[in-house]
Amino acid sequence: MTAWESSLSGHRPPKFRIGPLDRYAVFAAVVVVSVLLFWAATALSEWFWLPAAVFIALALTGLRDVVQTEHAVLRNYPIMGHFRFLFEKIRPEIRQYLIESDQDEEPFSREDRSIVYQRAKNQEGARPFGTKKAVYQGGYSWMTHSITPTHLDRHDFRVRIGGPDCAKPYDASLYNISAMSFGSLSGNAIKALNIGAKKGGFAHDTGEGGISSYHRQGGDLIWEIGSGYFGCRDAEGNFDPEKFRAQATDDQVKMVEIKLSQGAKPGHGGMLPAAKITEEIAEARGVEMGKDCVSPAGHSEFSNPTELCEFIGRLRDLSGGKPVGFKLCIGHRREFMCIVKAMIKTGIYPDFIVVDGTEGGTGAAPLEFANHVGMPLNEGLSFVHNTLLGAGVRERIRIGASGKLIHAYDIGRAFALGADWCNSARGFMFAVGCIQAQACHTNECPTGVTTQDPIRQRALVVPEKGERVYNFHRNTMRALAEIAGAAGLDDPRDFLPYHFMKRENDGAMVEASDVWTYLPTGFLLTEGDDHMAYRQRWKRASAETFRPPDPVGRKTTRGEMEQAAQ
Repeated sequence: MTAWESSLSGHRPPKFRIGPLDRYAVFAAVVVVSVLLFWAATALSEWFWLPAAVFIALALTGLRDVVQTEHAVLRNYPIMGHFRFLFEKIRPEIRQYLIESDQDEEPFSREDRSIVYQRAKNQEGARPFGTKKAVYQGGYSWMTHSITPTHLDRHDFRVRIGGPDCAKPYDASLYNISAMSFGSLSGNAIKALNIGAKKGGFAHDTGEGGISSYHRQGGDLIWEIGSGYFGCRDAEGNFDPEKFRAQATDDQVKMVEIKLSQGAKPGHGGMLPAAKITEEIAEARGVEMGKDCVSPAGHSEFSNPTELCEFIGRLRDLSGGKPVGFKLCIGHRREFMCIVKAMIKTGIYPDFIVVDGTEGGTGAAPLEFANHVGMPLNEGLSFVHNTLLGAGVRERIRIGASGKLIHAYDIGRAFALGADWCNSARGFMFAVGCIQAQACHTNECPTGVTTQDPIRQRALVVPEKGERVYNFHRNTMRALAEIAGAAGLDDPRDFLPYHFMKRENDGAMVEASDVWTYLPTGFLLTEGDDHMAYRQRWKRASAETFRPPDPVGRKTTRGEMEQAAQ
């Protein structure tokens, strides 16, 4: 009976099955061969010792697999079960090099990585034979160009950061290195980044891990202050104003950034185990050797919007009048409006706000935080821009944007949504040699970028990688000037939402201005029934607290239920 006839009659051919003992066949065969080789080595010739040693080692491995209790697959499939873990380990590399297309984003596509590598090496980036994008599929986006393009001779575009209360404003490049700490990155990587920043005249954000000796290559620094107050803390981990003053008044430090949250894991703290703290990390962070280094989820120096603004004012005074601002990934939109109301109430305004999208990824994070916590950059950036417009304070505050911004096209779109400048972390990681192995948290980075292993760090040759950082920035800024000229603009910051289009899943074209609308200046300060998503949250926001007011029909919390029961 054929298989087709069997299917018609309701019968199925017997499936291949592994017998109850067949799964131990390889282990048994290895044991038998080990015994034979051992006998041959002792009785016939010493040349059998080498293969005997190999098979005896395999036999001992199989024996260990059978008796261990951690991995069920190894207990059932001794020796052979190790292939499962081998394939699991090399799966990212196999996928990256053999399976994924140029367009697959895992998290950066091959096309994205290649453009960084090419620009870092000063190689030609022109693409022959047209785009590989599916231009009629939903999600495709493009920029509208002008019949009368402009030619921009310069590409060193800058924006002045510093409001009326800032004594030492900073003229920042439109594209800078985003926050990455020493400890997360190797010393050689930090050194190469700062060398490139110095040569290119752009800024290097230190990350919350403090200012290390590797940052001292002469490049402009944005000093990030996180909840651990690394580099400006006392023995108990509290903020130390004098230690802050000593660092912040250094000429190399151009701006100070308070980290409220980051896109990779907003609302989540962190801990560097004592075993991973080297003397250099301890010195940069101001922590003790032999103790876990904890970054709390929240700050201890302020607990409400007004205190945050007062802290901003203190830091600006202690720094000698340098620009001070904060970075956040938007979560509860009302809470950001609380901060804006506190600015107006206290008269203390940040000089800048950096909006980090949930796409950000230089911090290793739990899966739930990486995938489902925080607002993506486009929505967060547009919201911050419109809220500042609505409150009538947009002109006092500069906005930075960060989150997968490595193309000139992505940077231009961020400007269209309200950014004054952009930052990139992983783009510059690619420039210093990152190959997206996604082993950043293992201390086994194959290119020496995200490891503290001194031998692995040797792979990263600092002078060469510093030059590549400079090249990547310079060539990206040139590309930005070219697409701005194609749109008929004189400056990349003149991009507006109507310059960008997107195709919906139904095939329709949508102008970005239909989605990312600029709202009227000062509209939140007047009564009205327009833009209610903003007005309702503004009405519920308070300068005194981040906690929400009690809305009608609010769900009773567990704590309130327990109090009522008592």
